[in-house]
Amino acid sequence: MKLLPILLALISPLAATTISVVPIHEPLSMHGTDVDEGITETGEALQATVAARPMALTGAFPEVLIESIRTPHKLPTNNPNYKVEEVNLLVLCNIGITAETKEDGLHVTMNVSQLAVPEGVDLTARQVLKLAMVAIRRTLEEYQRPQTQPLDVKVLIGGVDDGTASLKDLEATYRLGGE
Repeated sequence: MKLLPILLALISPLAATTISVVPIHEPLSMHGTDVDEGITETGEALQATVAARPMALTGAFPEVLIESIRTPHKLPTNNPNYKVEEVNLLVLCNIGITAETKEDGLHVTMNVSQLAVPEGVDLTARQVLKLAMVAIRRTLEEYQRPQTQPLDVKVLIGGVDDGTASLKDLEATYRLGGE
């Protein structure tokens, strides 16, 4: 009987956790396939796309949504010749992503200090970041749709050096909802 209170204490926090199934948009490489995708937001036909996948998440929203954009992703396949192990461009290119809610809105930072576009991914660092910006915006638009208050968003490029400083011009500020 002494174990019952301990078991209840361990189980109680787990029962209070809310798990939500939400769409997360990710920048995906289509290397290893025979497809080029037309990306209207970037205006280029690339061997890459931004696509949504459902994820079961818990934590602080919308921050956890943004951080989930950079999760490993292996495309399911029925073709034994397709052997690509990773398609998420943020993972492939070593780009970190964090989000923090501050007084003036949500601050999203993409860290490019370890940025490296691997062989076989026919994209520039700028193209990868543009795709990531589309993924961030689409993920937040889905989240924001039922919200009553607008969300101010700042997307920042962090970890730049002399070789990547020009990427800072991709930084953006926008408001979602409340129009």
